[in-house]
Amino acid sequence: MPKTNCQSTEALRTAFAAAQSYLANLSQAPVAATVDINTLRNRLGRELTAQGFPPEQVVAELLEDVTGGIVGCAGGRFFAWVVGGSVEASLAADWLTTAWDQNAALYASAPAAAVVEEVSGRWLKEILGLPEHASFAFVNGCQMAHVTCLAAARHEVLAKRNWDVERQGLSGAPRIRILAGQRHGSVDRAVRLLGMGTSQIVGVAADTLGRVQAEALRRELESDSDSPTIVVLQAGEINTGSFDDFNVLIPIAKSRGAWVHVDGAFGLWAAASPKYKHLVRGMEAADSWATDGHKWLNVPYDCGYSFVAHPEAHQAAMSHRAAYLTFNAGARDAMDWNPEWSRRARGFPTYAALRELGREGVSNLIERCCAHARSLVARIGQLPGAQVMSEAIINQGLVRFLDPKPGATEADHTKRTNDVIAAILATGEAFFSGSDWNGHRVMRVSVCNWQTSEEDVDRSVAAVGKVLGGKASAQVR
Repeated sequence: MPKTNCQSTEALRTAFAAAQSYLANLSQAPVAATVDINTLRNRLGRELTAQGFPPEQVVAELLEDVTGGIVGCAGGRFFAWVVGGSVEASLAADWLTTAWDQNAALYASAPAAAVVEEVSGRWLKEILGLPEHASFAFVNGCQMAHVTCLAAARHEVLAKRNWDVERQGLSGAPRIRILAGQRHGSVDRAVRLLGMGTSQIVGVAADTLGRVQAEALRRELESDSDSPTIVVLQAGEINTGSFDDFNVLIPIAKSRGAWVHVDGAFGLWAAASPKYKHLVRGMEAADSWATDGHKWLNVPYDCGYSFVAHPEAHQAAMSHRAAYLTFNAGARDAMDWNPEWSRRARGFPTYAALRELGREGVSNLIERCCAHARSLVARIGQLPGAQVMSEAIINQGLVRFLDPKPGATEADHTKRTNDVIAAILATGEAFFSGSDWNGHRVMRVSVCNWQTSEEDVDRSVAAVGKVLGGKASAQVR
């Protein structure tokens, strides 16, 4: 029976030992899952019993049942989506966060967590080159960072039309236009969640790398100068890693009274590197910015950050007061700045990561990942039957694999690319994912993990080479 008078330490010891073993063996373990969904369902789909089990038994059986179903994205050979690992101090701080179990909504309910967020927010603005006066929120990822920032934008652009959206809602409100080029789906979801409607998103012409064209943006702004307008720009396009020209585009948008929001889920971190910060030059003039911590800062899931240059609009969109809540006039209450009420104390892992790395450590992490991405794309592209589709601007690049038969069609190349990706995953040596780009099926190369090394790059290139030229090639043609 579960204990009621104290915590069992045996379950914690078991979990700690398993975690240490998992981390120690990441470099030897397959990166992809090795069991299928039916196996996992059969193992985990137990009947819920009337009586519980001892915690140490529950943990031991959980560890056994998930074997083969854990993706090795914490290690250095995961290159599919933009997924970081966890630097050591942030992982340890995250364990403590769980043990402390603070509800980090108010200073009163989590004093240390509130101050840690306050300090971490200031550090993040310094590293990312954002205005000192900008407000911020720690949310669960870039999806909710977009929601938070665009809620502030919605408030501001409608307030300028004398419409109180928090009180009056959107029914009868002036139509809000959202201008965007190529964009991540999380922007569309944020627009849906905020009730503005994806039909109000107006596409702006972009070049072949996904960068918004200045004249196209100017035309769209001038085509409807009366409607409240939000312009969404990108710091790091999801396939190519390209950046919009903030120095040119933001002044154009601001001259027409538009709110400018920057999606910098991973690319915003280029600001931390002297080598790459030119890519975000001018982005500090925007009105809001969204990024992730669990990508390039390498803190555990889940962690995202939103920043808003207009704290009054930010707070107006989020804050709530109730008689039973305890507010401290001299403290920062996180619930004034984010959409969550009950919330995890995400500041602790961020604080720990920034202290472990320091400014130079963050910069080195960014530059190291970019170098590995360039190497992977170039070396895979030199293999027989491979073609580089987009060199790595930062940490993202694209390759595809060509069907060798005479007269092969685009459909043949698509199948070949998908088959090669599947065969690479089957080796267990590396994990890549596919995407569609400019009418072609491609394999994305994304490097975002602090643990990725030259040895990991060598092993991954060798695995791709074996698939293309070894026995495995017969399985993917």
